[in-house]
Amino acid sequence: MTTEKPPEPSGQQGPATPAAEAPVRHGMAWRLRNYFLTGIVITAPIIITAYIAWQFVGWIDGIINPLIPADYKPETLLHVTIPGLGLVVVAILLTLVGFLTANILGRTLVKLGERVLNRMPVVRSIYFALKQIFETVFSQSSQSFKDVVLIEYPRRGIWTVAFVTGKGEGEVRRLLDQDVVTVFVPTTPNPTSGFMLFLPRAECRLLDMTVEEGLKLVISGGVLAPPDRGKDQNGNGTFGRAPS
Repeated sequence: MTTEKPPEPSGQQGPATPAAEAPVRHGMAWRLRNYFLTGIVITAPIIITAYIAWQFVGWIDGIINPLIPADYKPETLLHVTIPGLGLVVVAILLTLVGFLTANILGRTLVKLGERVLNRMPVVRSIYFALKQIFETVFSQSSQSFKDVVLIEYPRRGIWTVAFVTGKGEGEVRRLLDQDVVTVFVPTTPNPTSGFMLFLPRAECRLLDMTVEEGLKLVISGGVLAPPDRGKDQNGNGTFGRAPS
């Protein structure tokens, strides 16, 4: 014996299917606002970069042009003003200095000048400190400023981006009696200021991003985050290793 399902009341229907959502349509004011913001995003970096470059060229010209004899200035010879002439002169002079110091005579003159500076108490500290910094930054064989790491700073549980600047050596290595590295913690949005720290190498987590990407991340306050290159084949993120 089978029981039949009682018929549903005529006013009752089956489970209702959700209606398709109508596409959201925005007005002309919303579109104009988006076009305006897009224009700012595209043009602002170009304009600001061009302005800074123009101001730098003008600053160099203001220093070098008064040193050029009036008879050799483009205004006298060609009756035109050439922007950036001072920058070209500086580039030529720096190249010439590098060429001259590459031989024995040039190196001898540099050593003689450094001996004179070494006898000046305050000047020698400034000169040799700046010389070491520039040699470290511009040396092709240097490994400084090549690693971007994560460290726990200013306390445990808070992570920040830092740049490895060298190995902890000398008296620091002897007193700490462990493998430490020197890191520079920049401030946002001005990465030229910050803090120098000595940390155990094992507490620094090496990131796959480049130094340029790390600087963009710091300057933008975390807005311009580089893509994650540390994922395995399953798509799972891998936490950085200690710098080598």
